[in-house]
Amino acid sequence: MALIRIDQIDVAGKKLLIRVDYNVPLKDGEITDDLRIRASLPTIEYALSKGCSLILCSHLGKAKGAPDAKYSLAPAAKRLSELLGREVKMAPDCLGEATKAMAAALKPGEILMLENLRFHPGETAGDMDFAKDVMSMAEVYVCDAFGTAHRPHASMVAFAKLAKQCCAGFLLMKEWQFLGEAVEAPQRPFVAVSGGAKVSSKLGVLKNLLTKVDAMCIGGAMANTFLAAQGYGVGKSLVEPDLFEAALEIMAEAKKRGVGFYLPVDFIISKDADKPMAEMQPCGQVPFAAIPEDAVALDVGPVTAGLFALVMDEAKTVVWNGPMGAFENPAFAQGSYTVAHIVAGVRGLSIVGGGDTDVVVHQAGLADKMAFISTGGGASLEFLEGKELPAFAALKECQS
Repeated sequence: MALIRIDQIDVAGKKLLIRVDYNVPLKDGEITDDLRIRASLPTIEYALSKGCSLILCSHLGKAKGAPDAKYSLAPAAKRLSELLGREVKMAPDCLGEATKAMAAALKPGEILMLENLRFHPGETAGDMDFAKDVMSMAEVYVCDAFGTAHRPHASMVAFAKLAKQCCAGFLLMKEWQFLGEAVEAPQRPFVAVSGGAKVSSKLGVLKNLLTKVDAMCIGGAMANTFLAAQGYGVGKSLVEPDLFEAALEIMAEAKKRGVGFYLPVDFIISKDADKPMAEMQPCGQVPFAAIPEDAVALDVGPVTAGLFALVMDEAKTVVWNGPMGAFENPAFAQGSYTVAHIVAGVRGLSIVGGGDTDVVVHQAGLADKMAFISTGGGASLEFLEGKELPAFAALKECQS
C-alpha cells in the first residue's frame, strides 16, 4: 500500500501538526549542520502556500524525559525562521495550557515550534495520553521525520493513530521512494558499499542486500572481522571474534549467489594503538595479509580504492552505508573521501545514508554530486534490512 502524501489530501486552511526531524548537531548552542532543517522546507512551504497554520514538533539530542536547556529546540526555530524569512514562534513546552493557548491563537501562515518532545517520558514510551494531549492542538498529522521512523515513539506512531487525518510529508516520501526503489527495483548492475566499525551493527543489512545486489564492497573496521575469520592476522585492529561464523556464512552465500564480494587489499596502518584516536599517526601502507602484530588498520589504502572504483565503474545503482576508515582523524580520512568521489562519479543512481556517511560526503564537498543523501541513520539501516518501519506502518493503518 502506497502512502498518501500531503499534496494528495485537502489541507487548505487547516491547522497541521508536522513531525519533523530537527535532531541537528549543536556546538555552544549553535547549529553546525542544518541539513535536516533544510530538508523539511518543501513540506513546510507547501503547507504555508495552502494557508495552513503549522505546529512543528521534534526531538533533539538525548533528553531523558525531563527539560534540559542544552537540548532546547530554540536554535532550530531560529534557523528555520532565517531560512523561511518569517517568524517562527517558540513554545515553552510541547504541551500545557500556555502552549495550547499559543497553538489555538495561530493564524493562517503562522508557525509554532513546540519544545523538545523528549522532555516528557511519554514520547519515548509511546504513551497514548501524552499523544492525545499534543495531538489535540491540530486537525491533521503530517509525518516528515524519516530519521526517527524506526522508533515506535508517540510522535511517530500514536499521533497517526489519533489524528483525524494523516499523511506523509515530501521528505518522508522521498526517502521511501529512493531507498525503496534502490533496494526493490534497482537498475543493474547494483553495488552496495558498506563500511563502519562493526559487522554486528550491519549484519541484517548485509544479509538482506546480499539477496539483491550484484556486488558488495566492504570497508571500515568491519572488514577486519571478515579477514580474521579467514585466518588472516589483523594486528591490534578492531575485530569481532563472535561474528567469525556469520562473516564466513555471508561470504559463502555471496559465492553461492554469484555476488562479487570485495574486501580491502591494502590498509593504512598506525602503531599508536594505545593512544586516543585523535593522536594516532599513520606509519605506512601494507597489503591486507601483512598487518604487523603491533599495528592497527585505520583506513583502506589506494589499491583498495582502485579496486572498488573498478567494481563501481559500470554500476547503475550504488548504495553506500558507512565510512571506509577512522575518518574523524584527518590522517585516516583519505579512503573515505576517495570512495565518496567514486560514488559521486557513478553514472547511475548514487544513494548515501546511515552512520556517518553523510558527514563524510559533506566534508568531501560532494553533497550536491550525490543523487540522494538519506537523513536517516538507524532508520536507513533498518529500511535496508528490509524491515517495515513503525512510522510507515502507523501511517498505512491511519490511511486505510
